[in-house]
Amino acid sequence: MESIHNIKRKFSIIGNDYALHRALEKAIQVAPTDISVLVLGESGVGKEFIPKIIHQFSYRKHHSYIAVNCGAIPEGTIDSELFGHEKGSFTGATSMRKGYFEGANKGTIFLDEVGELPLTTQVRLLRILESGEFIKVGSSQIQKTNIRVVAATNLNMLESIQKGKFREDLYYRLNTIQINVPPLRFRKNDIGLLFRKFSNDFADKYHMPPVKLTEEALKYLEDYPWPGNIRQLKNLTEQISVVEKKRLISIDKLKEYIPDNIPSLSFSYSNPHSNNERFFQDFSNERDFLYKVLFDMKKNLNDLKHLTLQLIKNKNNNKFIEENQQLMKKVFGNMINNNSIQSIMKDGIFQLEDASKFSSDENFDYEEIEEYSSKNEKELESFSLQKKEIEFIQKALKKNNGKRRKAAKELGISERTLYRKIKQYGL
Repeated sequence: MESIHNIKRKFSIIGNDYALHRALEKAIQVAPTDISVLVLGESGVGKEFIPKIIHQFSYRKHHSYIAVNCGAIPEGTIDSELFGHEKGSFTGATSMRKGYFEGANKGTIFLDEVGELPLTTQVRLLRILESGEFIKVGSSQIQKTNIRVVAATNLNMLESIQKGKFREDLYYRLNTIQINVPPLRFRKNDIGLLFRKFSNDFADKYHMPPVKLTEEALKYLEDYPWPGNIRQLKNLTEQISVVEKKRLISIDKLKEYIPDNIPSLSFSYSNPHSNNERFFQDFSNERDFLYKVLFDMKKNLNDLKHLTLQLIKNKNNNKFIEENQQLMKKVFGNMINNNSIQSIMKDGIFQLEDASKFSSDENFDYEEIEEYSSKNEKELESFSLQKKEIEFIQKALKKNNGKRRKAAKELGISERTLYRKIKQYGL
């Protein structure tokens, strides 16, 4: 399987956020199949990269890839654009025309803003997804196409279904696999990287030195909620690059381009799977927030362990060790006990609980300790995500009075997967 690093380099994707990496991993995993994929995310987050990755790493990569913005095509002509028409089928149809589904046969079609499709077009799309059949406008002849459909939307699909604007059966047909692209406000550590990338790009484009930010300006940039996401950040960077003569941008100068009274966002982007909007808004927001918290926890824990290891290397830090025994036990887990701590105070070295995991050398091996504790971190992260998964499954089962089929639909997973999870967790 292609590595995430190579994927990001190939498609010029910037960022190290966990949720972003998870989206890319799912795209690579699902690419070799013909499963329909629904990409969810706010406007401007970069959803268009996902279908390109899926197409590039599928067996369809040598055939056509067509991206269609469903919201940009007038309702009166969208059926003709997607499915084609016969000569004379309507005023202005002076010749027969192939639609996108026919033209992209054996390839991939990306339906962006799929939530904007008219209901009549949704019926036609559902037929293609179920049987690969379609009929041109003005024709009675059934035609076949072999095509992979990837769709994307920034709308609340549950709300559209409840208002009768989107077919529920089509939603579940499109949503066989769901990939969520995180908003920029959840990727604070990536904002500086993106700004530098855009700054260098515009410096090359306009033949000028790249703009840079002071530390305060960068912090201000990271704290902004970015309602327009990456698209907004890119536009801002281009504007500053062209207008400002000074290449170092202070926080005061930056505030001229970004309002100081930052609006409070409700983080309304949801990830609906069922007939309960609030449940799935909570599901999406809690999961995205959990990824962010775990990522920050891991970083802070690494920093703390590095500092602690540096301190205990010095035999003169007995007072520090004595005062922080409990903290050290929390940080290093089952690697040390009270006897080990006393040994540190006396000899300045660790006596490990499981010495077989490390070298037999008398001196303390810090690299091996960090490697061992890194494994503990991964176990902790996995356990935390597992607890959340159990919690979501329990919520879905309770809401549906134990009916597993409905619970599986709400969770966006197959019944078989739900049965396996229930058995695994003893629910």
